Amino acid sequence: MAAFALGWLALWELAARAGWISRLFFPPPTTILLTLGRMLVTGNLAPALALTLYRLALGVAIGAGSGALLGWLMGSSRSVRLALDPIVTALHPLPKLAIFPIFLVLLGIGEASKVALVALTAFFPMVINTLAGVQQIDTTHWEAAANYGARGRALLQRIILPGSLPLVLVGLRLAVNGALMVTIAVEMLSAREGLGALIWLAWQTLRTEELYAVLLVIGVLGLASNSLLELTSQRLLPWKGET
Repeated sequence: MAAFALGWLALWELAARAGWISRLFFPPPTTILLTLGRMLVTGNLAPALALTLYRLALGVAIGAGSGALLGWLMGSSRSVRLALDPIVTALHPLPKLAIFPIFLVLLGIGEASKVALVALTAFFPMVINTLAGVQQIDTTHWEAAANYGARGRALLQRIILPGSLPLVLVGLRLAVNGALMVTIAVEMLSAREGLGALIWLAWQTLRTEELYAVLLVIGVLGLASNSLLELTSQRLLPWKGET
């Protein structure tokens, strides 16, 4: 796989320098790397990355946290599930960017509206996966808990949390990936700072080498976040192995 990627990059480099493809739209990989280094040295990339990470982390913390709590509640209470499941089902398919103008009206053009949309994006995967995680717990576990008189906090700690954790972690991974995409999209639409804003500025000024450099950073960010979540899953769920 690594050899294939290196060969593809080498072919791209050769094609761009030989003039077989437009260097405006497909700058050589070495030019992209040099541009990335220049952006790091000049200082405009690091603050943008920090701001994007702030929006992403805060949005995921709010959205995924509240989504997990609601999912556990819906999974534990049939009446709550019957009341809220139609609402979740109806709102989940709505394009999140289509809701952004409503947040702008309600919360203004500052950070609150952007973080709210990121949180909403992270909310639904966590609700759905946490609910599914509780529902797939084997009935024998519920029966054993009832026989031992487990209620409330004991039931949550001994049955619900460990039993639903595999799908909760899957939901968290989906939440982070979706939230990252929406964070970049929101920054492109309405922010002056952030990785998305850098992409939009690079496109407006036709500095495509900077556009590719920022895309490379976003790709590395996505890879790092997924690797961290995978490592967390292996630590918390050692019995799952490679599956």
